Amino acid sequence: MTEQPRRHQMQSVTQALGGAPTLAALQERIRESRHCMDLVEHLIPAALRRHVTPGPIQENEWCLLVRSTAASTKLRQLLPSLRQELTQKGAQVNAIRIKVQTQHR
Repeated sequence: MTEQPRRHQMQSVTQALGGAPTLAALQERIRESRHCMDLVEHLIPAALRRHVTPGPIQENEWCLLVRSTAASTKLRQLLPSLRQELTQKGAQVNAIRIKVQTQHR
């Protein structure tokens, strides 16, 4: 008895993410993080903005990823303004954490 070959349908990444519950939840968290960044990026100076990447949101804590300790120091000064803006815009974020990304070479 021979098995019929399976036909694989091509899917976009978005379709694949939406089809698996765990991946769909991950996609929603990424979307929520990007939305938070959209709400506050006008408060981050342009020169600093390119060093900041929205990271994960876990249990109402949002993580911002930065490329250097200098950038993290400058960003920490903005945290009260960022939190206030998120609260005023209705984002479900109670805390913001900053994490410096180390570059592996």
